[in-house]
Amino acid sequence: MAVPARRTSKAKKGMRRGHIKLANPGLSACPNCGELRKPHIVCPSCGYYDGKQVVNENN
Repeated sequence: MAVPARRTSKAKKGMRRGHIKLANPGLSACPNCGELRKPHIVCPSCGYYDGKQVVNENN
């Protein structure tokens, strides 16, 4: 059974795990109300998408 000859240092471990990180979500301003929202998604604050009201504010 293969066993590593030396312990993996913190630097080497960090280099290997360099791509494992949290990503910031890409947010854009809603053209109707100006709130930040995810692109291609109905605005959660005003309910508009593509210049049309899709969700009623009362619900």
